[in-house]
Amino acid sequence: MNVKLANPFIEAFMSVMPILGCPTPKRTKVYLHDKEVANDGVAVRVNFKKELIGSVVYNMKEDTAKFIASTMMMGMPVAEMDELARSAISELSNMLTANATTNLTKLGYEADITPPSLAIAAGEMMTIGTSQCLGVEMDVGGHGVNILIAIRRAKPGKSTAGLID
Repeated sequence: MNVKLANPFIEAFMSVMPILGCPTPKRTKVYLHDKEVANDGVAVRVNFKKELIGSVVYNMKEDTAKFIASTMMMGMPVAEMDELARSAISELSNMLTANATTNLTKLGYEADITPPSLAIAAGEMMTIGTSQCLGVEMDVGGHGVNILIAIRRAKPGKSTAGLID
């Protein structure tokens, strides 16, 4: 994976989160990770197709998801990851990934995204991509979100309709 492809996701996270009322995020770590990743509690996957194929996963503890969902809902308490909280986190992943996709377009890459897939399953293993993925740890007011990125260019001449890396 081209490490430069991480910057559009970092930029998206840095710009979108404050708009939603969250504290200004800080990037705390960038690292390579195996394709197998443990779900921290709440993970949302968005897949890419077209010129760029693969996935991005926003992985966080359940308390972090509740904090972000509450913030997005103007401070409404979130005691559990009910349907409304799940919807908020799924919508967050849509906003972040759409913004990152716009940033990727500015770099000359074409990509379409699929609807998000949310999983609440702490400790469950997920496969992201076909080899290593790039991880970016972000801190949002003391709450950690791991952005796991496994995207690459599709092979020239190959149709990527419905293809997932």
